[in-house]
Amino acid sequence: MKTNIDFINGNTTRSLLKLFIPLMLAMTLTMAYSMVDSLWVGNLLGEAGMSALTASTAIVLIMNSLSMGVGNGVSVMIAQLVGAKDKAGIRRAAAVIMTVSLIFSGVICIVGELVSGSILTMMGTPAEVLPEAVSYLRLYLIGNVALFIYMQFTSIFRAFGDSMFQMKGMLMTVIVNAVLDPVMIGWWGFNGVAIATVISEVMCLIYALYYHYRKKWFSFDFTSMTWQDVKTMGRLCIPTSVQSIMPAVSSAVMITFVNPFGLTALAGYGVVRNLELIMFMPTNAMSMAVTSIIGQCRGADRMDRADDYLKNGMLTGGIMIAVLSSFVIAFSAFLSGCFGQGAEVSVIVTSFFHIVSIGYVLYMLTSCIQGYITGIGKPEMAMILLIAYYIIFRIPAAMILKPVFGLSGIWIAFLASHVLACVLAFSLLHFTRGRQSLPENLCLRV
Repeated sequence: MKTNIDFINGNTTRSLLKLFIPLMLAMTLTMAYSMVDSLWVGNLLGEAGMSALTASTAIVLIMNSLSMGVGNGVSVMIAQLVGAKDKAGIRRAAAVIMTVSLIFSGVICIVGELVSGSILTMMGTPAEVLPEAVSYLRLYLIGNVALFIYMQFTSIFRAFGDSMFQMKGMLMTVIVNAVLDPVMIGWWGFNGVAIATVISEVMCLIYALYYHYRKKWFSFDFTSMTWQDVKTMGRLCIPTSVQSIMPAVSSAVMITFVNPFGLTALAGYGVVRNLELIMFMPTNAMSMAVTSIIGQCRGADRMDRADDYLKNGMLTGGIMIAVLSSFVIAFSAFLSGCFGQGAEVSVIVTSFFHIVSIGYVLYMLTSCIQGYITGIGKPEMAMILLIAYYIIFRIPAAMILKPVFGLSGIWIAFLASHVLACVLAFSLLHFTRGRQSLPENLCLRV
């Protein structure tokens, strides 16, 4: 069966890097894509515009995370079939994936249009920016259908070891969005940001269809779809979706803790979330790479290879994220100014990163284990990890620490959740695979 990278027989380090590096570049472009709106809004529309964008993009982040979460399940589903060399199964699964994705994303769009105003109100969005936040969200939801289907194409390509598509697609999207944003803002004000986003998302889907036509990694067999394939997709994608949206749901809840501190604090949190993307890009890329690779290893019954990939991913990712987090911490004040914000916002941003600091290295280790557990076909265990990470650990900690330490108490809750989740991740890894399955060097080094 044609695949882009031989994960089963090739050198583990080289094979991991062949998939990880293009994915990291794609995540870098995703970070740039997310930052473009904030940079233009912050500099052209000021603190009020940044606050409105921060409030509305909390829900946008959930939508994006949901599409990526379903994609992670899709990647596992296809990767295991690729590893098992089941061509007929791939054709059926691809047809089911696209059919279910179209229906599901359409329903999400319709429901979102109806309840977006109520949700933003419940989140405590300041009244002075609520109309702009609601308008942005309703426009964005139109393009989310195209983005959702595009992400499933991306996940299927990744399961075959195609490491370049996502990077190429995101490069095109960033360029289109960066060019259109100032033009659309000039024509339609704050709503122009959402319009530019919708256009770029539709172009992504068009590119995915063209890329599929050229590469032909797989085909669709809509006539042979079975309910068993639908159930398999649900068994894998529901837990991975819950995993993926946990950070976004947690972020939306954390905004409700930040809102009482005023627009300056909300703008500062908006800058923080954008700068965190610098740490998230290698972490998400490594987790996605590990998930797809482990899926193929599981399908080929080569768990010895899976353990080697986990070890390499954690060591490579841990070193990389340590360097990046040091950079962000050192230059957080300068980076805050790039978003057009003043000294008060800069103080909030600097305080956050000084407190959280080492948490991002722990986040990388936790994410690698999450990808491993998901890839071997136990996404429900990884789901438990992410629920604990972002809900059970983080939110109660913020509730307890906020009255004592104020805004800093919320930041301490972030750090506490990183520490506790890493401990839980290793416990779940031991429970899932058994101590004898862990690479000996990994146990010694971590």
